[in-house]
Amino acid sequence: MLTTFLTHQWKSFWRSRNRGGSIAAQVVLGFFMLYFMLIAIAIGLFMPQFIGKLFPGQDVFVVFTGLLLYNFVLDFAARLQLQDLPTLSIVPYLHLNIRKQQIVNFLNLRALFTVFNLYPFLLFGPFTLYRISQAYGTTAGVMMFVAVISLSLFNNYLVLYVKRKSIGNAFIAILVVAVLAVFGLLEYLHIISILGFSSAIFMPVMKQPLLALIFPVMALIVFLINSAYLRANLYTEELSTREEKKASTDYAFLNRFGRVGELAALELKLILRHKRSKNSLTMGALFLFYGFLFYKQEHLAKDSFGMMLFAAVFMTGISIITYGQFMYAWQSAHFDGLLANKVDFKNFIRAKFLLFTIASTLVTLLSSFYGFLSWKLLLLHLAAYLYNVGFGTVIVLYFANFNFKRLDLSKGASFNWQGVGATQWILGLPFLLLPLVIYIPFGLADKPYIGLIALGLFGLITWLMRPFWINMLTKKFEKQRYKLAEGFRE
Repeated sequence: MLTTFLTHQWKSFWRSRNRGGSIAAQVVLGFFMLYFMLIAIAIGLFMPQFIGKLFPGQDVFVVFTGLLLYNFVLDFAARLQLQDLPTLSIVPYLHLNIRKQQIVNFLNLRALFTVFNLYPFLLFGPFTLYRISQAYGTTAGVMMFVAVISLSLFNNYLVLYVKRKSIGNAFIAILVVAVLAVFGLLEYLHIISILGFSSAIFMPVMKQPLLALIFPVMALIVFLINSAYLRANLYTEELSTREEKKASTDYAFLNRFGRVGELAALELKLILRHKRSKNSLTMGALFLFYGFLFYKQEHLAKDSFGMMLFAAVFMTGISIITYGQFMYAWQSAHFDGLLANKVDFKNFIRAKFLLFTIASTLVTLLSSFYGFLSWKLLLLHLAAYLYNVGFGTVIVLYFANFNFKRLDLSKGASFNWQGVGATQWILGLPFLLLPLVIYIPFGLADKPYIGLIALGLFGLITWLMRPFWINMLTKKFEKQRYKLAEGFRE
């Protein structure tokens, strides 16, 4: 039966209308995969030399075991964003004499065929099977390799379980990311040491190889949990389209905004019910920790806000960027119906502004944990927030009038270039560069706080001008709407 499923998937791919674009995308993706696989092989072969240069004077094996937990935390975060759920059109098979377990087995087997499960062989195989075997014996090397591969499979099925649970509740994925962020912050503040904790876990495996059997058991437990959940919810997830239940679009906190709140509520449901739009929320959560790459103590001590402004604008406006870059295209499947209905376009634009403001406010509040690093970052984020809700939203909605590419909301965002065009790249320039243009003159004059005030005032003034922007954007939308509709039909 597994071979039958594979045959049907193969035929479905070659008979699809967009197979040309799919093949081109797979070829490009293949080159990227080959490039990163070669890098993984090089790191695996020369890992002792890399560790010696990065951690001079330290024991290579202690450092290696200390970095393993870091690796698998990053692997989990990357899978959460990039690894797609294995899909199969199940509905045509449900009325046939096929056991549910066979369908579940096929989905579990498909889940193994991902580059994330390949790179541990290339990255850790040479070091564990050769270096550790030389120092601690062949059994220790082989069992350490088993432990590493088992953890990779543990991540594989844990991510699938989290993503499937997130279908019903998107906040589960955000909660998982938040937990990882807490541990990252504790490590950053030197409250805990993940390096030492990881070494304490894996060093005993090399001395007592049988301890490595714990990791295959962990992988098996997560595999069984994932399989049980998939088996129990197979019909629910796939047959949900056959019996549509009338659901209210009412969100209590949006009631006060009247018709604008209703339109915003409908769009919020669109976001939470489709894979690609939900991915934009996940990306917003992941990029909350982008500041750790830019917020350095030396910059804070010197009040070098110009070196950190990009990160602040990007983080507080990430929801505006990731979701807003495809604005109007999110409704491409029903855009003709939208134009045919009696929708006040001013309210339509106001609803977009409302969603952007709410999203940016939430992200800014969530990113306030950077205040533990320095109170100056709170001022930086406030200035960036005012800019984003004041003028950043205007830039995004203006450029949305020139995005004529249709979107398929059922597909994930990972390595998906559908809907991406020159508009997305062009809007990024004024959106991210304008704050620097406003701040830099004050920074060069050694007036960094005046620069933040100037940026915040600019955002506040443009926010107060929102009625003007709404009128301008409504006229632009009415002028472009038929071109947008024509593009979305293709």
